Amino acid sequence: MTLYPKMIMDALATVKYPGTKKNIVESGMVADQPAIDGNKVKVVLEFPRDTDPFLKSTVKAAEAAIHYHVGKDVEVEIVTEFKSKPRPEVGQMLPGVKNIIAVSSGKGGVGKSTVSANLAIALARLGYRVGLLDADIFGPSVPKMFDVEQERPYAVHVDGRDLIEPIEKYGVRLLSIGFFVNPETATLWRGGMASNALKQLIGDANWGELDYLILDTPPGTSDIHLTLLQTLAITGAVIVSTPQQVALADARKGVDMYQNEKVNVPILGMVENMAWFTPAELPENKYYIFGKEGCKKLAQELNVPLLAQIPLVQSICDSGDKGEPTALGESMTGLAFLNLAQAVVTVVNRRNREQAPTKIVETHA
Repeated sequence: MTLYPKMIMDALATVKYPGTKKNIVESGMVADQPAIDGNKVKVVLEFPRDTDPFLKSTVKAAEAAIHYHVGKDVEVEIVTEFKSKPRPEVGQMLPGVKNIIAVSSGKGGVGKSTVSANLAIALARLGYRVGLLDADIFGPSVPKMFDVEQERPYAVHVDGRDLIEPIEKYGVRLLSIGFFVNPETATLWRGGMASNALKQLIGDANWGELDYLILDTPPGTSDIHLTLLQTLAITGAVIVSTPQQVALADARKGVDMYQNEKVNVPILGMVENMAWFTPAELPENKYYIFGKEGCKKLAQELNVPLLAQIPLVQSICDSGDKGEPTALGESMTGLAFLNLAQAVVTVVNRRNREQAPTKIVETHA
């Protein structure tokens, strides 16, 4: 039997594509005329993306249709192509980002997100190109802290890929799972779902050219941290703690996670948050309600820099709740965060001069 392209196209026209509810010929998915070489047929099918949920079933249906309508002895080869290029492989993501800083803590409630947001804004005020990724999938707070809870990122087409365009506020490019979920509903996801969502925010976003990408990580040591370490070469970590002994004990675990020989992410330094309480009416007074200089002593013990001591001031909380982080202003705390940003720039530059680039943590089955 002699084969003709029309015979093949007529057979393919019997295959429905669930994504459009039309057949694959009407949907424009048959990229070229079928190539025929004697009894061999080669068909190129173009799908929207490499993660298309109907890819395998459509390929099988196309092969079966040719065998049924043309002949069971036909040798069928189906090649798949994609309109949207696949996500870059691990190790090739974020080529335009110079430095990736993980802001981390051993426990919750120490002000890690507050430090992340204000550090990002302060770096932007110093003239750097800055992104902030809210990696706390289960407790995202960045949208509220920047007063962008109602914003919804849109897709942009860049270099053959559909990418998420980060929200920009105060000179900082922002992405958070909080933009995509109901803020009043708990995010009930298993670890794998959360990790995949995080990978999308990293690899399927249009971060562009950045001097610093700040990662606001979840408290503790979890699947999310492992996903970050396996996906990104993190320049260094900033550990946030209060002076309280229980917080310092957990901060040690955070430091140990990054210094583990399989991880080997440099500790850039520590930030002592809520270092003392200063009432607005008595700005010269310091009350050490969580203990005095505990984080400073731990930094000395671990031989890492103490990057900043941030006081506990009512205005920090108020400004975060209003979506106007304190680093935007010239108050005492605003200047403290500017000093923190300058310290981070200094230690990052030193780290890049003196140490080799961080390697991504490899997975072993």
